[in-house]
Amino acid sequence: MAEISRAGTHWQDHELDAIVDDYFSMLKLELSGKQFTKSKHSAALMARIGRSHRSVEFKHQNISAVLDELGMPWIKGYRPKLNYQNAIFDAIDRYLTQHPLITPDVSSQTEDAIQSLSVFVEAPIPSAITDAIPARLRRLVRKFDPVEADRSDLARKVRWVAAEDGDGAGYDVLSFNISGHESLIEVKTTNGSARTPFYLTRNEREVAIERPEDWRIYRVHLFAQSPRVFTIAPPLENAVNLSPETWRASF
Repeated sequence: MAEISRAGTHWQDHELDAIVDDYFSMLKLELSGKQFTKSKHSAALMARIGRSHRSVEFKHQNISAVLDELGMPWIKGYRPKLNYQNAIFDAIDRYLTQHPLITPDVSSQTEDAIQSLSVFVEAPIPSAITDAIPARLRRLVRKFDPVEADRSDLARKVRWVAAEDGDGAGYDVLSFNISGHESLIEVKTTNGSARTPFYLTRNEREVAIERPEDWRIYRVHLFAQSPRVFTIAPPLENAVNLSPETWRASF
């Protein structure tokens, strides 16, 4: 009984590659509006790799959770569930490296969403869950979130100060409130959810400390689906969990 022999064992790379590939085949069908039966896919997969229905369903939900962090669509019915096995990140990385990103066509709805006041939402409450985000997942988000990692062309359109003076100012946009007082806006954009990690430079943090009344983060998330924005005010430690990601090496 292959199912019994594999119970309680870690998934191997070939099993993870198989379930990720099958998940994306179902996702493509769902996004294109074609009919498919999840139970048939699961049954075929169980016969192929010898895993139980419960194990397969849980892994499907893990994949949904990772895609949610990446700001990508996920299969309805496979609600995102955490408690990842780290190897799932590598399997998804392998798949996305070899296949185009699956993202909805939101060229028109993005403009409509930005024009709507509902684009502004409440910031998420900090929690210990953020500290527990695996480092491998953070690297995956950085690699495959095109707004955070690769879309500097979009960033330049809103980073007026950065475009004119470079990235050393510690903020992207110099604005003014109705009384004429300066407002320093740092825009952080990702395709992922409100809790998707983003990155701060040393300059940005220093300006936040020096000018807490003027400096704000405008946190744009779900950019590729239906953009939402919330603001973060200093002191940053009260709003987010900060952890070092890079180090400067010198002699």
